[in-house]
Amino acid sequence: MSSHPYPVGVLPGARPGERAPAPRAGGALRIAAACMLALALVWVVAELMPAGQVRDALLLRHVTLLSGPHVDEAARILLHLLSAPLMVIWGLALVAFAIARGRPREGLAVAFVLVLAPLGADTLKPLLAHPHLAAGGVRIGAASWPSGHSAAALALALCAVLVSSPRARPLVAALGLLFSAAVGFALLVQAWHMPSDVIGGYLFAGLCMALAVAGLRAAERRWPQHAGSQRAP
Repeated sequence: MSSHPYPVGVLPGARPGERAPAPRAGGALRIAAACMLALALVWVVAELMPAGQVRDALLLRHVTLLSGPHVDEAARILLHLLSAPLMVIWGLALVAFAIARGRPREGLAVAFVLVLAPLGADTLKPLLAHPHLAAGGVRIGAASWPSGHSAAALALALCAVLVSSPRARPLVAALGLLFSAAVGFALLVQAWHMPSDVIGGYLFAGLCMALAVAGLRAAERRWPQHAGSQRAP
């Protein structure tokens, strides 16, 4: 929870109803630009540079060696949580929670991110398809970057952070990061994706959320909400 001594959006010493200016969208847009640059770098290193391809394949091989009955079952359960029907349920729940807290804009941002992150990643796969090296008999199809599952996992975690209360936000962020990392491990141990695919999915989810937050901040500056509302973190 923030230690700031004044209510969100209220100027110290201001008259009742007077609000501080909303944060500008520039910071979120810079994060979005950084995610785009990182996405390009990961793709170039992992898909076009031989050394990167070898390391990618070897890391996948090392993780698949951890496969076993219990590990595989846990991995399948985790990945099932990101199936399309369940993603719709998680998304509707987060949107309803945001609206119930009087934050409909954050609910709209949640819908935007949870649709754009996985579908956008799946759209990019055939456009950026590139043959992968095989290590130890493990081979991944060419159209696999970025991972839609890892994008969906981190997008879900970031959306939960977005709509959570300031008091609960650190715990929600920690649990969300653990969940996203576990999904990434599950994708590798099941040999669904290359490590670079998983990283690409995370970065794409970060890009989507940064754009959503930039839109929220721009909307807040243009159309300020009532004094009791909370801004996007």
